[in-house]
Amino acid sequence: MTDITMPRLSDTMEEGTIVAWRKQVGDVLRVGEVLCDIESDKATMEFEVYEAGTLSEIVVNVGEAAAIGAVIARVGGALGAVDTEKVAPGTVALEVTPEVASPPIAMPFASTEERSGIIASPLVRRLARELNLDLSQVTGSGPGGRIIRADLDVVPAHAAESPPVTPMPMAFGPMADVKRGTQEVPITTVRRIIARRLGESTRFTPHFYVTASADAESFVTMRQDLNRQLEATGRSKVTINDLLIKACSLALREHPLVNASYVSDTSPTMQVHQRVNIGVAVASNNGLVVPVIADADQKSVSEIGMESKRLVTLASTKGLSIDQMSGGTFTISNLGMFQVEAFTAIINPPEGAILAVGGTKKEAVVVNDEIAIRHVMRYTLSADHRIIDGALAAEFLQTLTRLIENPLSLIV
Repeated sequence: MTDITMPRLSDTMEEGTIVAWRKQVGDVLRVGEVLCDIESDKATMEFEVYEAGTLSEIVVNVGEAAAIGAVIARVGGALGAVDTEKVAPGTVALEVTPEVASPPIAMPFASTEERSGIIASPLVRRLARELNLDLSQVTGSGPGGRIIRADLDVVPAHAAESPPVTPMPMAFGPMADVKRGTQEVPITTVRRIIARRLGESTRFTPHFYVTASADAESFVTMRQDLNRQLEATGRSKVTINDLLIKACSLALREHPLVNASYVSDTSPTMQVHQRVNIGVAVASNNGLVVPVIADADQKSVSEIGMESKRLVTLASTKGLSIDQMSGGTFTISNLGMFQVEAFTAIINPPEGAILAVGGTKKEAVVVNDEIAIRHVMRYTLSADHRIIDGALAAEFLQTLTRLIENPLSLIV
């Protein structure tokens, strides 16, 4: 038998969810054909067949999640030899010729419950561990007796191992709250992964915040002049965010230790990235995604603008590829278009910093000892204090402020 395992579709992916199976048990598999659709923490991708043969078993059903390296399907061995020990009741197992079969691609993921004959999804096993539930006391209603999420809602009281745990209704089981008019809304896979990753970031990364503001009058004026020139030549206009991407990329060049990542508490080194790849946080209908503009420091503002517009369009249709969302070294989150003045953002691991940008609006400021009405922009850097000290963060913002107040350097 050849095991087909859950692939790693992104650098931050820990598990994937099967969205659809394109092949069914008994179908002939040819290399390059789409086997299934898998949703990762960043996108839904088509998983292509890399082992020719015949699909003999589907291990992970549609809607279920599996950890990286976990077996999601199996391809049989010798043609006509049905392996009844590994096939769930009611499942037809077809085999392929010996010359088609090959050694397993990866070691199968097996928990203690699986080895003892209990079949359950990774999500169910994780919930069982968190709630101290004994899965041997649970009757599975899924295919082949597989324990699914809904089965845990009817676990008898004696099924929990000592000490018993009474779960909070908001975290587990059906909710019934007439007074508050509560309605259960399913959490999408993307939202669940976002919640887990941001939770891990705030728990394990010591965030340090530095806020600064800039006189953005020249910044705004230059953008208006630049857009008039671009419009006259039939090219796309640039946004404030496009100019900020360029400014941040140049500031990172001057302060390369901000363009860095902390590895671990046991690692003797940190990672300082030679390329400046700016991630742009985009709130799409499919959840928060962060497309990446690679080598932003080497691109013109016009090139950044065209690429940003294309990536945002793809994000709205869930059409971003893994490559377009991977490899970021620094992220910008801009809420200025929502009239937000200032906020703090959570670092996007494994990056070392993220810039939260508020709106640009007119304010009364002092210019040459006189009151003047100028555009002012505020921004806050969230930095990983394990590798970025306060002085370094302040120096980075000082450089960024200089670039915003003297924007000509962004286009020459």
